[in-house]
Amino acid sequence: MLHETDGEPHNTITPIARIKNGKYELDLVLRNNRTNEAHPMGIFHPHSEVHHIKKENIGLIEVMGLAVLPARLKNELNSLGELLVSGIKNIDDNESLNHHGSWYKYIVENYSNINKENVDQILRDEVGKKFSTVLEHAGVFKRDDEGIKAFNKFIKSL
Repeated sequence: MLHETDGEPHNTITPIARIKNGKYELDLVLRNNRTNEAHPMGIFHPHSEVHHIKKENIGLIEVMGLAVLPARLKNELNSLGELLVSGIKNIDDNESLNHHGSWYKYIVENYSNINKENVDQILRDEVGKKFSTVLEHAGVFKRDDEGIKAFNKFIKSL
């Protein structure tokens, strides 16, 4: 992993200490600010395919296991829910919601009988899946063979 480019450092670590169940707990958050052509906002930043849910940086709150979603989503999800319940199949012409277009189509194609009773849970579940992807993107050590090897090498070096 590149530790710097032209004198600009890429890696840092943020410690988070807290008491949990009467014991000290320490998280060491590894961060890297590199970018590339495919990911100009950051290799370890939410990638473009999930920006409709979260394009902001992952913060320490997320690292500690809580999802902080942008405030704009509350109204957007309510509107998406109303459209889903009404049977609208495509939102590409809706200027305020079309950034959710391909995700919306996925939901329409993968859920039958969307109604007032289940739409909120469907959207909550699907946002959770997208947010899980956001966290995977932000991980310095990816959850593939190469990432696991690199993580194990890092741990052994401590």
